[in-house]
Amino acid sequence: MSGAAGGEVLLRPHPSFPGVAELVLARPARRNALDRGMIAGLRAACRRLAAERGLFAVVLRGEGGVFSAGADVETMAGLDVAGARAFITALHAAAEGLRALRLPVIAAIEGVALGAGLELAAACHLRVADETAFFALPEGQRGIYVGGGASVFVARLIGAARMADMMLTGRVLSAAEAERAGLVNYRVAAGGAAAKAGE
Repeated sequence: MSGAAGGEVLLRPHPSFPGVAELVLARPARRNALDRGMIAGLRAACRRLAAERGLFAVVLRGEGGVFSAGADVETMAGLDVAGARAFITALHAAAEGLRALRLPVIAAIEGVALGAGLELAAACHLRVADETAFFALPEGQRGIYVGGGASVFVARLIGAARMADMMLTGRVLSAAEAERAGLVNYRVAAGGAAAKAGE
């Protein structure tokens, strides 16, 4: 199971918990921003996980103390309407792939979880955030609608009104605020998200 799933996405055994897989967004120089390669890597990893036997759970996390800064804006800026639609469709498929696994998927969130990164976290079955985590849907500030599932996944967790507030105003939630809102299931000390998610 070890090795690259594709597009700077790693799939490997959790270092501390047998039977738990780690799915790692591994593009820290870009704060794990999602481009087409990473989305393809997530989809490939979900296919591999669906075929694995002997696993109990999956932990989704980012490298470099950051979960994900969302969609790579440089990638998005170069797309025409058809390309943007294809990008969003692929992102939806990646999120649905996580939810469709017959294993619980737990997001271990450190640092930023913005836009599509928050949408991926919301698609997981549980979310563990450390004290450095913060959450936002900045798409509305750029004149675009959330496109990777936030209107469904995030709204189910925190309600449509709070989701609309985050999208329209750019409001940022701290880890403590996210826990109170129901976006986060567990809040832990800095650096403890991956271990708690594995546990």
